[in-house]
Amino acid sequence: MASVTLKNVCKLYAGGVAAVTDFSLEIQDKEFVVLVGPSGCGKSTTLRMIAGLEEITQGEIYIGDTLANPIPPKDRDIAMVFQNYALYPHMTVFENMAFGLRMRKTPKEEIRRRVEEAAEILDISYLLDRKPKAMSGGQRQRVALGRAIVRNPQVFLLDEPLSNLDAKLRAQMRTEISKLHQRLGATFIYVTHDQTEAMTMGDRIVVMKDGFMQQVDIPQNLYDRPDNMFVAGFMGSPPMNFVEAVLQKEEGYRLTFGACTLALPGEKIQEEALAPYVGKKVIFGIRPEDVHDEEAFLHKVGGAHAWADVEVVERMGAETYLHLQCEGNALTARVEPSSQAKAGDRCPIAFDLSRMHLFDPESEQAVLH
Repeated sequence: MASVTLKNVCKLYAGGVAAVTDFSLEIQDKEFVVLVGPSGCGKSTTLRMIAGLEEITQGEIYIGDTLANPIPPKDRDIAMVFQNYALYPHMTVFENMAFGLRMRKTPKEEIRRRVEEAAEILDISYLLDRKPKAMSGGQRQRVALGRAIVRNPQVFLLDEPLSNLDAKLRAQMRTEISKLHQRLGATFIYVTHDQTEAMTMGDRIVVMKDGFMQQVDIPQNLYDRPDNMFVAGFMGSPPMNFVEAVLQKEEGYRLTFGACTLALPGEKIQEEALAPYVGKKVIFGIRPEDVHDEEAFLHKVGGAHAWADVEVVERMGAETYLHLQCEGNALTARVEPSSQAKAGDRCPIAFDLSRMHLFDPESEQAVLH
């Protein structure tokens, strides 16, 4: 297996359109790294440049200690799993999985051994004589993974491999791919637009936007300490709430928006970070699970609450989402399923300010976590 290093990699298309700009990342041997971001952010282009399927405009890519730029795709010792499976419809599962090995003139017995081993790992031994049209989406995806496994590559590249599956199967395959990574001990680079996939699968996550890397970190740090508003809003479902407020200093620091005033708790007061924003607008960020309507929490915080109008209630079973209007701001609260809130109610809500975030309204960079 091998590490993968990208140094100042750029991709420009005709007309000067930048798909990826100054991308630098070191992926350790056996690490599972996820590239995540909205459509068009450059994540699949980055993966294709690692594979050699897309020409690099500028920069260097190393696989292990070897500069990969001049090496053709077939010689890079990587295996790629595509979104659309890319199986040959006229071949059986065995033939699909064996095809790459046959092209490399691998001995027949070695091919059979590798295919049967991979089929056993993926629990598709019973499908080896079937053709793709006789299989479900999940089975085809396993075959596509099997075709990659038999090659024993240094690096696995996976380009949105679960996006064509239904929600239940997608959750199941997430687990299967994570188990596969542990079992193979290989380097995995995985592309998705689904932040749930990224959070649950990646050792580290690279968040991308408009061809630029926004933040690289372990999943929990991305969630708890986002570098900017884009990362804060992208990671998490439902996304973080953002409210434009004014920071004031009167016997401590306070946030005001509309008729609502919130006193910052002592553990959040960092003079150096807050002092430049006194009397100015800031963006107050709070995650839905930190917006409360239960009486016990309201009682605990005393007067530090706001009034909100309930517009929509979504009961999810294990939790309830309240879609609120508060002082002209749309908020989402993730509350207990026992919540009695109904659409049309006006109710008090409180914020867990120990978990609040502040952002600069112009740069959108984080000021306070």
